[in-house]
Amino acid sequence: MSGLNVDWAIAELDKFIEQTKMHGEPGFIGFLFTAASDEDIARQAQIVEKILDRVLSDWRNLDAGSSNAWLKHREAAVRAREQLVRDQEIRENLGDDAPEISASSLHPWIWSGAASLWKSGHYRSAVEDAAKKVNAETQNKVGRRDVSETDLFNQVFTDKAAEPGKARLRRMPDDGSKTYKSVQRGAMALAEGIFAGIRNPFSHEADQELDEQVALEYLAALSVLARWVDESEVERVESQS
Repeated sequence: MSGLNVDWAIAELDKFIEQTKMHGEPGFIGFLFTAASDEDIARQAQIVEKILDRVLSDWRNLDAGSSNAWLKHREAAVRAREQLVRDQEIRENLGDDAPEISASSLHPWIWSGAASLWKSGHYRSAVEDAAKKVNAETQNKVGRRDVSETDLFNQVFTDKAAEPGKARLRRMPDDGSKTYKSVQRGAMALAEGIFAGIRNPFSHEADQELDEQVALEYLAALSVLARWVDESEVERVESQS
């Protein structure tokens, strides 16, 4: 959970859990009410929902089994708090304590394109939108609308000189070295692999959802390509009048 202030998150969850405790009214059998007002709970829920999205991505699918408006939030908050408190213990006892990739720490183009769909569990669509975002940002950077996806990246990362209306992206200065040619060719190959092996099959698999881990790995690949595009210098040649 890279970037998450765990102590702060636990404190916010504790506050919400306390606010949503149910109490009985003396003299009224079966009448229950929350410790805090609905207005105060709603304010805190705005923050808690963001924490839950980070810690329990599928919390909205929980079946609270009650008509209480805040019971699902409360159950999710209790579970999220336990996850945060015992995260180290869980990782040490259930598997290799290996580094983790956080989707939100990927290149901004990727997460901004995928975030809303990812949080709702639509992983395939999230990856697809992230790929579209990289394509669109690359078109914007070189000022092209006539080509896209594999053709676009083959043209912008070619080691051929820029032409009027056909800007190039240079990952490093063109010094004529093998390294220069290698990094340009590598960017072309990565883009072709992404669009041929990840993006294009989606049009034939509209009814097949991706596994979350697979989707995260796809986003990581897209993040590498996005970073290369973003950090490249643009080489242009003005049209001859």
